Amino acid sequence: MTDINKESISVLNDLIETSKDGQEGFKTCAEDIKHPELKALFVKRAADCATAAAELQAAVRSLGGDPETSTSVTGDLHRRWVDVKSMFTGKGEEAMLNEAERGEDHALKVYRQAIEKINKHNLVGIRDLVERQYHGVQRNHDQVKALRNQAKAS
Repeated sequence: MTDINKESISVLNDLIETSKDGQEGFKTCAEDIKHPELKALFVKRAADCATAAAELQAAVRSLGGDPETSTSVTGDLHRRWVDVKSMFTGKGEEAMLNEAERGEDHALKVYRQAIEKINKHNLVGIRDLVERQYHGVQRNHDQVKALRNQAKAS
């Protein structure tokens, strides 16, 4: 296996963990929210994250690697923190949207770092996939932020 393949696989596996974190985070939000439109949004976002992870896993396999299959330790700790925090503050719309936005902020950061590594190491074989998914994360973030701002104004 070439060094470029190894680096590409490392970048993709980091993004798989992030996508799995998003899937679990949105799934948790969907379970905890009562508002039907927000519930539907969170269910859709969880499915989108699962699709993104599957695409990344297929790319890792095509490079001859073993794809990541689980969430990150950081994501697991964040979800536990949200559970503890919500015992004291409740699980209202604004709180769920705040946490969803925080998760999307983290995903954007990880995708930006991945794009930097892709550019640094000239990993052209995965650039299009990662950039396309990055733009999807950006759209998700902007939508969640707008909904959070609406909930805060209400």
